[in-house]
Amino acid sequence: MPQPKPTPTLNLIGAGRLGQTLAHLWTRAGVLVVQDVLTTRTESAQAACRFIGAGTAAQSLAHMRDADVWLIATPDAQIAACAAALAAAHASTAGGSRTVFHCSGSLASDVLQALGDKGWQLASAHPILSFANAQSASAQFAGTPCALEGDAPACALLQTVFGAIGGQCFALRSEDKLLYHAAAVFATNFLPVLQSVAEAAWRDSGVPPELVLQLRSALLQNAVHNILAQGPAGALTGPAKRGDRAAIARQAAAVHAWDSQAGDAYAALSALALRLAGH
Repeated sequence: MPQPKPTPTLNLIGAGRLGQTLAHLWTRAGVLVVQDVLTTRTESAQAACRFIGAGTAAQSLAHMRDADVWLIATPDAQIAACAAALAAAHASTAGGSRTVFHCSGSLASDVLQALGDKGWQLASAHPILSFANAQSASAQFAGTPCALEGDAPACALLQTVFGAIGGQCFALRSEDKLLYHAAAVFATNFLPVLQSVAEAAWRDSGVPPELVLQLRSALLQNAVHNILAQGPAGALTGPAKRGDRAAIARQAAAVHAWDSQAGDAYAALSALALRLAGH
């Protein structure tokens, strides 16, 4: 009888919340064997290995053993340099069977080209999940959409390993990564910004602090409920919904007088709201 293929080995460069979460889940699922973990400090690598439940803290790139799969989980600005350093440190062992990927939302796999030039398969995989901490992210990961982009063999491998831990994988073109990630910023990062502006405007217009907190809770919960129930267009209210451009212009002027950047944002978002409402 043919022997089963050995479970692929994984090396992890950078072991923050995302790296620890994925490595922990893959170890638990038995789809990847975590081998070496490298971080800026040996102590943090050791702590990551304890959470992951596998792996050995590495002293440097040169001390990392060869592996089938490498995840570069450093900050975005360090990924290209890390790939170049990895290509130099493991030039003798790199080959077509090696896969390297990162999990940046905005960068494509070509940032790893130093390894592609050595024959490695390149990819990026972006799970659309807030990795607040590794423990909670591990519990929440099942069902997470995961955008895959890069070389076909690497994406096929990632489809398997992310699928094994509950990821809902979909293909993304390299040229669409920036727009894709900007959409996630619109959906997540801008909401706290808009809430902060709203609360500052309420405070400056005389709303008592305790009522500002009450408004935060009530309006956010109502908005989320309405969007989930009716979709963005159905949840839209206010002057944009009615197509009242005169009211929008008066409010935009008042907001601009209070804070010019907030006024510009109000005008731009109102234009988008009018388009959403069909006016």
